[in-house]
Amino acid sequence: MTAIKHALQRDIFTPNDERLLSIVNVCKAGKKKKNCFLCATVTTERPVQVKVVKVKKSDKGDFYKRQIAWALRDLAVVDAKDAIKENPEFDLHFEKIYKWVASSTAEKNAFISCIWKLNQRYLRKKIDFVNVSSQLLEELPKVTEESVPSGENQSVTGGDEEAVDEYQELNAREEQDIEIMMEGCEYAISNAEAFAERLSRELQVLDGANIQSIMASEKQVNILMKLLDEALKEVDQIELKLSSYEEMLQSVKEQMDQISESNHLIHLSNTNNVKLLSEIEFLVNHMDLAKGHIKALQEGDLSSSRGIEACTNAADALLQCMNVALRPGHDMLLAVEQQQQRFSDLRENFARRLASHLNNVFVQQGHDQSSTLAQHSIELTLPNHHPFHRDLLRYAKLMEWLKSTDYRKYEGLTKNYMDYLSRLYEREIKDFFEVAKIKMTGTTKESKKFATLPRKESAVKQETESLHGSSGKLTGSTSSLNKLSVQSSGNRRSQSSSLLDMGNMSASDLDVADRTKFDKIFEQVLSELEPLCLAEQDFISKFFKLQQHQSMPGTVTEAEDTDGGTLSRQHNAGTPLPVSSEKDMIRQMMIKIFRCIEPELNNLIALGDKIDSFNSLYMLVKMSHHVWTAQNVDPASFLSTTLGNVLVTVKRNFDKCISNQIRQMEEVKISKKSKVGILPFVAEFEEFAGLAESIFKNAERRGDLDKAYTKLIRGVFVNVEKVANESQKTPRDVVMMENFHHIFATLSRLKISCLEAEKKEAKQKYTDHLQSYVIYSLGQPLEKLNHFFEGVEARVAQGIREEEVSYQLAFNKQELRKVIKEYPGKEVKKGLDNLYKKVDKHLCEEENLLQVVWHSMQDEFIRQYKHFEGLIARCYPGSGVTMEFTIQDILDYCSSIAQSH
Repeated sequence: MTAIKHALQRDIFTPNDERLLSIVNVCKAGKKKKNCFLCATVTTERPVQVKVVKVKKSDKGDFYKRQIAWALRDLAVVDAKDAIKENPEFDLHFEKIYKWVASSTAEKNAFISCIWKLNQRYLRKKIDFVNVSSQLLEELPKVTEESVPSGENQSVTGGDEEAVDEYQELNAREEQDIEIMMEGCEYAISNAEAFAERLSRELQVLDGANIQSIMASEKQVNILMKLLDEALKEVDQIELKLSSYEEMLQSVKEQMDQISESNHLIHLSNTNNVKLLSEIEFLVNHMDLAKGHIKALQEGDLSSSRGIEACTNAADALLQCMNVALRPGHDMLLAVEQQQQRFSDLRENFARRLASHLNNVFVQQGHDQSSTLAQHSIELTLPNHHPFHRDLLRYAKLMEWLKSTDYRKYEGLTKNYMDYLSRLYEREIKDFFEVAKIKMTGTTKESKKFATLPRKESAVKQETESLHGSSGKLTGSTSSLNKLSVQSSGNRRSQSSSLLDMGNMSASDLDVADRTKFDKIFEQVLSELEPLCLAEQDFISKFFKLQQHQSMPGTVTEAEDTDGGTLSRQHNAGTPLPVSSEKDMIRQMMIKIFRCIEPELNNLIALGDKIDSFNSLYMLVKMSHHVWTAQNVDPASFLSTTLGNVLVTVKRNFDKCISNQIRQMEEVKISKKSKVGILPFVAEFEEFAGLAESIFKNAERRGDLDKAYTKLIRGVFVNVEKVANESQKTPRDVVMMENFHHIFATLSRLKISCLEAEKKEAKQKYTDHLQSYVIYSLGQPLEKLNHFFEGVEARVAQGIREEEVSYQLAFNKQELRKVIKEYPGKEVKKGLDNLYKKVDKHLCEEENLLQVVWHSMQDEFIRQYKHFEGLIARCYPGSGVTMEFTIQDILDYCSSIAQSH
């Protein structure tokens, strides 16, 4: 057992820092005998953990392996089975009960005693020991070599943890010394007492040698003390010499201090002189303006390029002198104060001279540009301001200088520029829009007169003003899309005639060519305005040094200009505006300069809308494209904002156009004496959709058109049904069938994706009303036969068996033969011929549905014929009664009737 314990300690528990205290060889009770070992262990590290480990021999070899471990704190009961008699069985109650049989009772008792001691020392937990003798639990197990593993200096039952912790193994040198000593005493192993006596004698010899060594060293100590005393005397003599030397050097030290102080004063004087020279050089280098710069500022020519360049360099040099960062105390010098005053006077005089010159340039530009208005009034173009911008940009650096030095004069120039340019642009833009209006109305003679008298209120101008006087009000459309409804609506005729009187135009002239002409004119107007605004905005940004594409926070106030507008400025004149305020200032300047663009565009849009309400489609597409382009460049720019506002007006006119179309649908009146045919608003919707698809192809505002389509098609559906219900001359089914067939054909041809559901609905309505019309019409040629078989079906529906119907008095075989004789082949053909003529009167020629309807009637007639034959076969079996015409006769009748007509 001891060998097993050593092997288990070495192989299993030592690697896990555990110590084996007790072991018992056991097997499970009641099963096949498979031996294993239960081991009681504790860890060598604190806190100590106590475990019960099950170890089993491996099946593949002679080594042992750890199978399962339980913490001792989880043990609830230890049952020894019998406290009096010897019994190797015992139970351990963990989470479940484990039953064991020990190889011997002694091993069992030793193991249980070890468990009890471990519980008392480490756990102090109440574990129930059942059927265990009290004598076993009270006495401690004896200490034997078997109770501890090899290399451990502690008994199993003693539990002295501290003794184990203090034990130290021999190192290699100690082991080697012991081996050498034992080799010198061969009898050490056989006679331990003799070996011990020898060791004792040798120890006494060593002690004596130590004492003699201590006594011999006393003489050496006395000699050392004498040497120390002599050394102290030498030290005292050296200290006396050092004191004398120090007294001799004291006078030398005083002389050296005087020399050092004198040198310091000389160095301080030199330093002050160098600093003074540096300050004087700084002032001379940074606050001295060259005579050439002074002359340029006072007398420089601001008209020539060379003079402008000299003035620009002089202004920059002056700004550098004025903005030099003076050092502390410089402002108290009289010369510095006088020089600063001189710089201020130069700045004031040059700023005044520059502002006056630029004001003259602005005024001259207005006069020069006015002389070119006459040549541009004939053509639909705007004058080019590039030469003026190019000349003024030479002063851009001087404007930047003025902005940073004298903001009040800079602001005054800004206001004057806006005043002069706003009047100039107003004249140019108004003349430009008058030419556009004349080209739209087509009055060429008046346009020549207008070219010679650009500022005179001509008759054409008065006429066009009467056209756009009420901006945004839609009086009606005279386009070719409304021609179909002119005859059916007196109200619309009066609207068209009134518009023709105002515009001196005829409805036949407003065709696709007129709309294309309007589209080109409107596009040319926008194409001329867009580069004009962008060029002016770019010039303002460069000339007035205002940033347009950045933004940062800044404190801005509003200052009123001379015309009641607002300009963004800041509190301290002479300090540049923040970037966000500069961006707002550009927008404010553009609004002031081009204040007439938005009203003129609105008037032009109103004129185009009154000429033809469907022009709003062209305008919506063109304006949307230009707004999209402008927003991609700068969403907050003047051009983007203005075009966006005008786009709202165009969209409103477009919505009014759609609303007018729906209202005209609702106001349509049909003639009571003629057949209806294709309703005017159905044809108008077809032309509107075709026109809109060509205009809105690849357009940005496709969603607006899709919404309009939905509103219009709903209005068409509702009003077609309304007109069909009111129709007296044409059957309701014919009106519904023809118009919904036309709608379905239109939607199928145009392939409008947003109206797929409406296309399917139109096809369904067309099919349903075609079937209804065919069934209703076929009831007339064989009216009595239809009534007879309807009675037969009614009797069957009441519960009478089909073969018993012939016994009914009103429906016997004789009555059936009588009814059939009334419809020989000639009568049937005659009835079908009359039916064909009636259908021909009902249907209109435009939709060409006669053959379709006639073919459907033929199929329905054949279906009824087969139905009648089936009733005869079921209700009158064996009677031999048959119709007096066959299916082939029906086909021949229908074919001959169709060919004859």
